[in-house]
Amino acid sequence: MNSHTIETCADETFADETRANPALIDVCTAQVMELSIQLGQRLHAGGWRITTAESCTGGGLAAAITEVPGSSAWFDFGFVTYSNAAKTDLLAVPEAIFSTDGAVSAACVAAMTLGAMTRAQAHLAVAISGIAGPAGGTADKPVGTVWLAWRWRRALSTAPQDAMVQQRRVQLPGDRAAVRAQAVQHALAGALAWVTADDGLE
Repeated sequence: MNSHTIETCADETFADETRANPALIDVCTAQVMELSIQLGQRLHAGGWRITTAESCTGGGLAAAITEVPGSSAWFDFGFVTYSNAAKTDLLAVPEAIFSTDGAVSAACVAAMTLGAMTRAQAHLAVAISGIAGPAGGTADKPVGTVWLAWRWRRALSTAPQDAMVQQRRVQLPGDRAAVRAQAVQHALAGALAWVTADDGLE
């Protein structure tokens, strides 16, 4: 996949001022809209569809995608699976993952994308699971820890389990609203990178 540079509002230069500077949310909101527009254009041009599987963002990613007029051409539905039980019931995330890796983990978001892609018959599935705070953080996974995953196939003839998948951990600064907003931005930026890749992915 070709590298794709996206200006991110999770830059560490914001770290010291995020808690006291709600303007960061406005910066993220503007960038999220621009990313959503670009992503929609790419998906529409390729005849591809996207689905979402969200935990800590509570549907924020799906909301951003559908903020773009005409988004029904590339988005049918997404999943908000806030609890572990919902992740298993709706997305078939194996229960063992929660005891071995946890809900905020590479294994969990990869499984979430597999379940979402299988059920939505989409070309691209994006998952987010994290600790937005203010409570819930640990030494290994402090508040602001977010795992994301993208599962991609150019053609529906490729089985979801054979689609290419990428997981990424990010540590996001700020309060609950800032973490959630930045997580959506990261998810969109990663999705855009996949659909603009030109290195022969299938």
